[in-house]
Amino acid sequence: MKKRTFVIAGGGTGGHLYPGIAIAEELKKQVKDVEIIFMGAERGIEARILPGENYYVKLLKTDGFVGVSLKRKVIALYRFVVAFFKAYAFLRGLAPNVVIGTGGYASFIPVFAAVLLGIPTVVQEQNSVPGQANRILAKFAKKVCITYENSLSYFPKDKTILTGNPVREKILRADKAEGMRMFSLREGLFTIFIFGGSMGASSLNKIVVDCLEYLKEMKDKIQFLHQTGEKDFEFVRAAYLSHGMSGTVAPFIYKMPEAYASCDMIISRAGATTLAEITAIGIPSVLVPYPYAASAHQEVNASRLAVSGAAMMIKEEDLTGETLADYIQRLYNDGSLRAKLSRDCMTFGKPDAAKKVASISMMLLKNKRISFREGAPVPLPKSEVQ
Repeated sequence: MKKRTFVIAGGGTGGHLYPGIAIAEELKKQVKDVEIIFMGAERGIEARILPGENYYVKLLKTDGFVGVSLKRKVIALYRFVVAFFKAYAFLRGLAPNVVIGTGGYASFIPVFAAVLLGIPTVVQEQNSVPGQANRILAKFAKKVCITYENSLSYFPKDKTILTGNPVREKILRADKAEGMRMFSLREGLFTIFIFGGSMGASSLNKIVVDCLEYLKEMKDKIQFLHQTGEKDFEFVRAAYLSHGMSGTVAPFIYKMPEAYASCDMIISRAGATTLAEITAIGIPSVLVPYPYAASAHQEVNASRLAVSGAAMMIKEEDLTGETLADYIQRLYNDGSLRAKLSRDCMTFGKPDAAKKVASISMMLLKNKRISFREGAPVPLPKSEVQ
């Protein structure tokens, strides 16, 4: 049997990368002789994460267009054109059986190049309100996998399937005791995990720092695990020390499965992948949607949980250090509320989403390599990232 090759294109942020890793893990289970290649952006999180996960990644020098100045848009357009031709040449030489796009600016170029080359493509959309790139790509893709039913109106109904957002198996299997050891957390303390996405969230960090003053009476009962982002690391770390709070502060947390397993509650943004992970394992959460997300999709994502009592949501404009401290105190004091949030949260979870997307992708496999390539596969170096 010839080796089956899948390319997973996407990244920029963890929200677009981690579903791709979940799909890759499932493909390795379902396909005996499989080769999985990632394609992403040089400046994206994939450049740091994928080598550590032992995946080859082809990096393209490309940037996003949304929310940047006119000058940056012109530079991004130039890089887009250069990256497109590089992606086209790479895929033409590799000739994968299927290309799967998981969204983000790092996904559009490889998927569009694959469409022009006649390679079967799958688009995987995480958000309630899809981005413009996936809306365009969906017109040409063979299959579209969506997370939320209300996304169906944005895509061709005859090829769109509700799968949920893929979650890594490690998220489902992580051990609490191992997580406590890994992050030097103390047994018996109520653990609050705070993160604002893979890049951190300065405004949320500042509110958390403000809330510490209101929690000083609880400092011997609670501890924090806080992913700050590089910019705010020293500032946040100093605040915890000055208030005598226990816990661990890190610019970036690579071991998210163990971080989830170790905590009693979460305070976070409402990215689609974060919510998929939270709902898969049922963690009580206070969600603070990023107010400038495209089409307000984070607020839409979080509202679905909040209106059903599966999470607490508060808009950033309404959040202060005092109100955040109130949320923490309420969840600390009310075990039955935590249990209800956990139980209701899990009703939204789709832990088998990766299996569904992998199975759909396998349906597109061809017995023969596509016609423009002959001979043996193009050999790949161990990794392009050192």
